[in-house]
Amino acid sequence: MNSKKEKLSLLAEMIQFAKSDNALKDSEYDFLLAVASQIGIDKQELDRLFDEKVDRVPLKPESQRILQFHRLVLLMNVDQEASASELEKIRDMGIKMGLNPLATNKVLDVMHNYPNKVVPPNVLIDIFSTYYN
Repeated sequence: MNSKKEKLSLLAEMIQFAKSDNALKDSEYDFLLAVASQIGIDKQELDRLFDEKVDRVPLKPESQRILQFHRLVLLMNVDQEASASELEKIRDMGIKMGLNPLATNKVLDVMHNYPNKVVPPNVLIDIFSTYYN
């Protein structure tokens, strides 16, 4: 991920998803803060994204879109409460990202097989590879 616009866009997307159930839990905020830190965005910039509208910048490489989908799955499960509406929203987001719906559904199905529903990155890559070959 290159530009700051891309980074802010993906964080804004994650914030929107985290707020979709009308409550932002501390664990979700902590996860967002960790992702922001990992991609070089400070806490003040992250906090501004809760109030400011950011232009959506689509991620071009498929690998970046898969990584963002994985982050969204982790965010959804950080509070250990994935509602039916969150699952539907994340499916829609995967489609809007241009990811294979069969692959995204498979990820959402197998996440229950792992501790804390954290799908290991190698499993995630294998799932997407299977549906793209």
